[in-house]
Amino acid sequence: MTRTLLPFAPDAATLGRKGRDAMHILITGAAGMIGRKLTDALVARGTLQGQPITGLTLVDIVAPVLPDGVPGAAIAADLSDPAAANALIEARPDVIFHLAAIVSGEAEADLHKGYAVNLHGTISLCDAITREEDYCPRLVFTSSIAVFGAPLPEVIPDDQPTLPLTSYGTQKAMGELMISDLSRRGFMDGISLRLPTICIRPGKPNAAASGFYSSILREPLAGQEAVLPVPDTTRHWFASPRAAVGFLLHAAELDLAQLGQDRALSLPGVNATVADEIAALERIAGPAATALIRREPDETIAGIVAGWPEAFDPARARALGFKAEPDMDTIIRAHIEDELGGHITIKERGAD
Repeated sequence: MTRTLLPFAPDAATLGRKGRDAMHILITGAAGMIGRKLTDALVARGTLQGQPITGLTLVDIVAPVLPDGVPGAAIAADLSDPAAANALIEARPDVIFHLAAIVSGEAEADLHKGYAVNLHGTISLCDAITREEDYCPRLVFTSSIAVFGAPLPEVIPDDQPTLPLTSYGTQKAMGELMISDLSRRGFMDGISLRLPTICIRPGKPNAAASGFYSSILREPLAGQEAVLPVPDTTRHWFASPRAAVGFLLHAAELDLAQLGQDRALSLPGVNATVADEIAALERIAGPAATALIRREPDETIAGIVAGWPEAFDPARARALGFKAEPDMDTIIRAHIEDELGGHITIKERGAD
């Protein structure tokens, strides 16, 4: 696979930094869906930790898009190459959102690529941080509920041991341990966010094993057919893209001393079955939408999903102020508002 690397990180002058009265932010994985939405949210608010955002460095394997008029840089880089990570950290960003990853299905299908991106990319970034003297950035790492694996209790408490049953979950769990250790040692002020499955993801389907959770809602809302590879009784833990961005922003401003030595958090979400998703879709878009879902069992996907957690009691995160949607109807309505201009065209429509 050919990858383009531009070993460049903007200096303080490029980013308009003025010391402690300014904020330079680095986002890895910035070309992805959450990265784009996070960038837009940061630009819209203009401040973080009470300081004006004077520079954004956006990096991904393909160059992200830097919003017009925003100082900073959009960089194509492979973080598994230590030189790339070193170049990015030389600018000493104040806050780093480390989102760069390949998704669960792809990490399971391609072992070496999964470890290169999801683990070695994180190692390279953390190693570069530790080599900067007198530097301790806030690092927000997107982990996953895939760090847990069967056998599991019906509802997972905050003290549940991690036992991933996929390479993706293993890679994320390793990243969590590293970030807790380096925070303990004072190299960073880090936090790992175990994101629920993000639903509804806009755009085209990706290679995530969980992708069908979004597609069985997204495609019917657009009048298109969707394939359901698992039983309707399959239960899972969800949050919207809107909630995910809220998690990241909240983590960037939180007093992390409250977490103690354990810097990994399971986050709030909506506990729902596939049947619950379909019922919510019918309430909002009517039976014409749910009729577009075609059941086509896939043993591989069903096997992966069967080892995932179904519900959480994220008491720590809730006490720290993290919030998600109350139900699947709200998640669907958020997608309609954010991605479909606030309305849908498919009829018949249920109670709305």
